Amino acid sequence: MDILRGKLNIMPNFHVLVVDDDPLVCKGLKFNLEQAGYRVSTASTAHSALELAGRNPFDAAILDIGLPDDNGLDLCKKLKARRDLPVIFLTARRRELDEIVGLEIGADDYITKPFSADIVLAHLRAVLRRISRPITEPRPAEEPLIVGPFALNPVSHTAKKNGSDLDLAPREFELLHMFMSYPERAFTSEELVEGVWGVEFVGEPQVLYVQVRSLRMKIEEDPSNPRHILTLRGVGYKFVP
Repeated sequence: MDILRGKLNIMPNFHVLVVDDDPLVCKGLKFNLEQAGYRVSTASTAHSALELAGRNPFDAAILDIGLPDDNGLDLCKKLKARRDLPVIFLTARRRELDEIVGLEIGADDYITKPFSADIVLAHLRAVLRRISRPITEPRPAEEPLIVGPFALNPVSHTAKKNGSDLDLAPREFELLHMFMSYPERAFTSEELVEGVWGVEFVGEPQVLYVQVRSLRMKIEEDPSNPRHILTLRGVGYKFVP
C-alpha cells in the first residue's frame, strides 16, 4: 500500500464520503482508501449522508444509486447544492448508467459493479486532480459562434438553432461547442472525450455515446437519421452544419 500511496501522490487530508447500503462495500472502500492516504466517512442511507455532509466539508463523494431511503441521483444534487464536490457513482445496471450520463445531474464519473479497489482509486485520483489543478491565469472570454443554423455563446452559456433556444445540459453544451469550433472536422472518440471530459478521464467510452445520442435528440429533426452529427465508422464523429 505504500507503493500505491506513492503512485497516487495524493494529499492525505482529502476527505471522501462513501455512501452504499452494502456494509461490505463501505467497509472495503473505507479500508482501501484509508490505506492510500484518504480520510473516509461512510453512510448507508441518503439521510445519514446529508447529516455527515452538514458537519464535514467533503472533497469528494462515492455514491451508490440504489439507496434504501432515496435515489442516489437526488442525493448527488443535494450534496452539490451544498458544496461543489466531485461525485463518482457506483452502478450495476445499464438503465442507471443511461440516467447518470444522459440526465447530467452533476456526476463527474462512474464505476460499474463489480469493481476492484485499484479502479476506484484511479477514478478518485483523476477527479481530485482535476479540481486540484492550480489556475495560473484567468481564461480569456470566448467569442460567440455562428455556424449554419446554430448560434452558441460560451460566455452566457446559451445555444440556439434557427433562433430557438436549445435546452442543453452542461456536457451537451461543451460537446456542441467543440463541434461548432471545428465544423466538418472528423473527430476521434478519444479527442472528443479529452476535449469535453479532460485528458485524465478514466471512465468508459459509453459516456460519449450516450452524450452524443442525447445531443442528437435536441438538435436533429430526426435523431435516428442525423444530418448534423454524423457517425464516421472506425473514426468517430463529424459535425455538419
